[in-house]
Amino acid sequence: MINRLQLLRNIGQFDSVTAAANIPLARLTLVYSENGRGKTTLAAILRSLATGDPLPIAERRRLTAQRPPHVVLECSGGPPPAVFENNAWSRTLTDIVVFDDVFIDQNVYSGLSVQARHRQNLHELILGAPAVALSRQLLQFVERIEEHNRELRARERAIPTADRGPFSMDEFCALPARPDIDQAIQEAERALAAAQEQDAIRTTPPFELLSLPEFDLAAVERVLQQDLAALDAATLTQVQTHLAQLGRGGETWVADGMRRIPQVGGAAVEPCPFCAQDLQGSPVIQHYRVYFSDAYAALKRTVSDALGALNRAHGSDVPAGFERALRVAVERRQFWSRFCEVAEFTLDTATIVRDWRAAREAVVAQLATKQAAPFDSMGITAETRVLVVTYEAHRATIATTNQLLREANQAINVAKERAATANSTILAADLARLKALRVRHTPQTTPLCDDYLRERAAKEITEGLRDQTRAQLEQLRTTVFPGYQTAINLYLSRFNAGFRLDSVTYANTRGGPTCIYNVLINNMPVAIDGADPIPGEPSFRNTLSAGDRSTLALAFFFASLDQESRLANKVVVIDDPISSLDEHRALTTVQQIRRLAERTAQAIVLSHNKPFLCRLWEGADATARAALEVVRDGDGSTLRTWDVAQDSITEHDRRHSNLRDYLARRAADTREVARSIRPHLEAFLRVAYPEHFTPGSMLGPFISLCDQRVGTAQEILDAESIQELRDLNEYARRYHHQGWEIEPINDGELHGFVERALRFARRCT
Repeated sequence: MINRLQLLRNIGQFDSVTAAANIPLARLTLVYSENGRGKTTLAAILRSLATGDPLPIAERRRLTAQRPPHVVLECSGGPPPAVFENNAWSRTLTDIVVFDDVFIDQNVYSGLSVQARHRQNLHELILGAPAVALSRQLLQFVERIEEHNRELRARERAIPTADRGPFSMDEFCALPARPDIDQAIQEAERALAAAQEQDAIRTTPPFELLSLPEFDLAAVERVLQQDLAALDAATLTQVQTHLAQLGRGGETWVADGMRRIPQVGGAAVEPCPFCAQDLQGSPVIQHYRVYFSDAYAALKRTVSDALGALNRAHGSDVPAGFERALRVAVERRQFWSRFCEVAEFTLDTATIVRDWRAAREAVVAQLATKQAAPFDSMGITAETRVLVVTYEAHRATIATTNQLLREANQAINVAKERAATANSTILAADLARLKALRVRHTPQTTPLCDDYLRERAAKEITEGLRDQTRAQLEQLRTTVFPGYQTAINLYLSRFNAGFRLDSVTYANTRGGPTCIYNVLINNMPVAIDGADPIPGEPSFRNTLSAGDRSTLALAFFFASLDQESRLANKVVVIDDPISSLDEHRALTTVQQIRRLAERTAQAIVLSHNKPFLCRLWEGADATARAALEVVRDGDGSTLRTWDVAQDSITEHDRRHSNLRDYLARRAADTREVARSIRPHLEAFLRVAYPEHFTPGSMLGPFISLCDQRVGTAQEILDAESIQELRDLNEYARRYHHQGWEIEPINDGELHGFVERALRFARRCT
């Protein structure tokens, strides 16, 4: 609690006030002050002490002061005292709650409107400190989530949207690594390309196999090794010698001539077709017959056929065809490799053709030699065999290439089938996904995704804490809000307010939790929520009077204290609680503050209304109350002890005291005593007969009314009392008409009428 106000310096109307340092405050402390003397400044000081916020003090710095505000308060938690100096408190007292204009402006309304901040603050006020802590923690989590979102957006921008393909950032970062991603992308690209060129795929044939003809050296060697067994060496030598003498083409010429000699039984029957001599005796003719026999012709044909076959298989147009087929295969590979897997093959055409030509020419040369000397048995030379072996190596390469082409043709057939039914849109989407997957796991992108995933994981943790806190807050709110509505309406009923609250509940908004409610007037709800009031329609602005608004604020405050679990430890400061309140509401306020003071550690009530404070004083425990007043001190203010008892005496009490003192001592202002008789009687009658002697009534008309009702059921005074009252009025009115100041006064007469006036009041009581 606040024990003493030791120093108030350079703040508001307080220049350097230490007068209250020796005035102990009590559990119920009343502070009276005229308006403008410093009452609200005291409330601001205590609010600053509660929150630690220097602004309520700093903004009230005394205008003429050379130094900043300085406050010293002896309060709980010390010694030492709480000191405000250099714009900061040495310590705070968080158990202080303050009702003042600031409370109303922060939690209920400003001017004539209820704004979003009022409803948000009211939400916290209703829930109390534990729930407020939860609410603020929830707001911190929400703000932290917003920070996470900003970080996530920044990390998302670090990875271009084009790199993510069709994936969201979360989906992109969650993509698993794929070892065969390059192959998968290649296949997808081929499938898409095939889908986009269906006509070309349908009309383009697969590979045709390449062909290099074989050199059958065994067959050639058999031809080379053939001879005529019936032709001996001497005959062969003689014939060849003779034919050589004939010159070029001689053998052909002789062979043709031999075909022109008829044969009968194997002997010539005609002369030589050239010289017409008889051939029977020719020594060489028999050799010719053997040399140019059918066996010879067959051998010649065999050699010639071998040459023809070799030329057909390996002629110059055949390599050209091979080269052409290879070019077609290369072109088709360029085409089909876009749509399916086609192994690369590289063939050195020039080398193949060169080696092919060398082998062919070597074999042809050997057959030509045989053709020139058919009777010679010969074999394949080593050089020819080497050339053919080199060529055969190329044939082996072609065989391997053909196997690749066969495998490629299988893939081509599959590609044709797929292309016939492919959907290019779907395939393009698949390709985009695969490319995004590849980008996801590049060395440049992986760290960016890791940063994003870490931030997202942190956000998920914060979201979990937010949801947990929100659930706890939700549980509190479902318990507290219905009870708060009941408490509010109870206080409104005690204050005799003509309205109630309905649907007091809460809502979660982007700005934080907020309170919404209806003001129920004549069972018609007026919503107090986030929507702007419609012009011309009922609203907070036009349905509640100033007194109603003050009553509502006070009810909010009292109801919030009812929700406070630590109320017994609280110091409650109430500044001018009856501003704009009617008399009956002021009395209720007195009663509620009395009850509140019994439940708190301390209640400090500040007001400029003396009767209000006096009522509080009268009903309070005399051992637990203190009173101060703020009074003028030069051009400023100071504090001193307030004699509440003296200010609690009414004018009626004072007049009665004057009359009694006159009877006892007669040492008084007799003219003032004489003038007091009539208002004393009027005040008495207003209390004794309020339904007949209303405020503003005069004694004459009242006496006439009493005369009219004497002896009836509505009798007010009996005849004797009426006559006594008439006599007293006749005497007293002499001192209330014009010239009363010079009306003579007889002390004995005055004494008698004073005595009769007091006796009349006693008798009619």
